[in-house]
Amino acid sequence: MDRECVKLMRDDWLYRPALIAIVAAAVFITGCSASTPFGSSLPATHGVGAVSGASEGQYYPGENAHGLPGGIFPCLPPAGNVTQCTLVVNIKIPPNPLANLPASLVPGLHPADLAGAYSLATQTGTGTIAIVDAYDDPLAEIEMNAYRTVFGLPPCLSLTGCLRKVNQSGHSGPYPALNLGWAQEIALDLELVSAACSRCKIVLVEANSASIDDLGAAVDRAATFSPVAISNSYYAPEWSSEQAEDSHFNHPGIAITASAGDHHAPSYPAASPFVTAIGGTTLSGSPGHWNETPWLYGGGGCSTYVQKPAWQSRSSCASRRAVDLAVVADPNNGVSLFSVFAGGWVVAGGTSVGAPLAASAYALAGRGDSPSYSYARPWTFHGIPPSVKTGLGSPIGVGGF
Repeated sequence: MDRECVKLMRDDWLYRPALIAIVAAAVFITGCSASTPFGSSLPATHGVGAVSGASEGQYYPGENAHGLPGGIFPCLPPAGNVTQCTLVVNIKIPPNPLANLPASLVPGLHPADLAGAYSLATQTGTGTIAIVDAYDDPLAEIEMNAYRTVFGLPPCLSLTGCLRKVNQSGHSGPYPALNLGWAQEIALDLELVSAACSRCKIVLVEANSASIDDLGAAVDRAATFSPVAISNSYYAPEWSSEQAEDSHFNHPGIAITASAGDHHAPSYPAASPFVTAIGGTTLSGSPGHWNETPWLYGGGGCSTYVQKPAWQSRSSCASRRAVDLAVVADPNNGVSLFSVFAGGWVVAGGTSVGAPLAASAYALAGRGDSPSYSYARPWTFHGIPPSVKTGLGSPIGVGGF
């Protein structure tokens, strides 16, 4: 068995025969031998249970374990200085394990839908986008390229230098423990960058854990690769000393995007004045006739601890408004996601969608900047009141990035 195939193996997870098409995709994409002994079972779908940090599944909104029926958080809820990924998986649409489905049969919003809704010229960017997440997804490259293949996007392989995966120390292994919820988050982030900036290079930095300290250190590591933008799809409720972490998110010349969280309050790092905070909308309609309203369960509001930046002078908040702009987040009309650990093709939402999309918009614009650049160009956004949930609104192209 060759080394690349060995890298795919883990003692703590196996596959079930129903996912044979996924194995076939792995063989095609990586060149692994078809005799690779993938096993016979797969961990529970939708992140219910994880190798590192077992989860019983939290229904959204995050502060209510029952929440709105039909969606589930794959990641554990935040506690102390431990963050939660902001992915929500739609469980009303059953997963489809066939990796090579025709695009017409894949549920959810496709790359062309996102490009049309936000007027993105997705093939014009060629910069580097960094993605910071916690724990490891050992199948990240395979999942992303299965997504890219189905939607006719060019491959992005580690062998060609398009994709680079490193640990918190910046090395290509050893990687952190597998966590089923965060693995789904990693897949989503990689695939949305693929959708929005198909020719960009990607650096995936995997933090040792979901603590804000480890994730902050991973952001610092990501900055050493000189990306245009760094995407962060996680949140923690605000706390009084949060600004001590701001240095991790202050890298001049690099745009830092962060999800606003999926609970009814402002969160961190979205509240940092160095971060472009992305809230959530419900995107409905069809190509050429899209409509957006605030997503009921998106995070946001006025920060309890961060003073109002000068560039937010028109905000109704007396402090930092913890949402700068917003894109689709409602999983009831969410995006397509291919994740082995979610069971295959699923429909996903949460404010996780926004951080990689906004990072891609910065790359398409060819500049990494702070939120102040966007506030100076409000006409490049479609306003979606109330603004405490949606900020400037959703982007109309990349003129505001």
